[in-house]
Amino acid sequence: MTRWDISSSGVEFVTSLVEDAMDGMAKDVKAYGKDIESAASSAGTISGPYCGMPPTGPVGAALSLFVEKTLGDVLLLSARAAKSVNGAREATAYYVVGDLEMATKTQHKALAAPKVELPGQGSGKGQGDAKK
Repeated sequence: MTRWDISSSGVEFVTSLVEDAMDGMAKDVKAYGKDIESAASSAGTISGPYCGMPPTGPVGAALSLFVEKTLGDVLLLSARAAKSVNGAREATAYYVVGDLEMATKTQHKALAAPKVELPGQGSGKGQGDAKK
């Protein structure tokens, strides 16, 4: 990067808009989870009378599998947005104080993919240890 010409107030304005969108997305994801749960339980199954919890039918099982397989992508969306917002703000702060080298390093660091841990994976224990 040979030249920077940014407005710190402009960066703050844009990042606040992104945060508003992230809040809306979080509400949508929460509603999506409730809707999927409702759809899975309402789909029913072919079975006779039962005691206790109703069995899961093929539609409920398919919905559960879909959510399981796409959970990482959904979590990555919010992690990527948060990392981008924080990186833009941090790089701008370095720019404002005249440290262009740190601003550039911070900007490049913010571009790296965020690490997303799926619920139930834990941090550093279990399946992930086999890959080390």
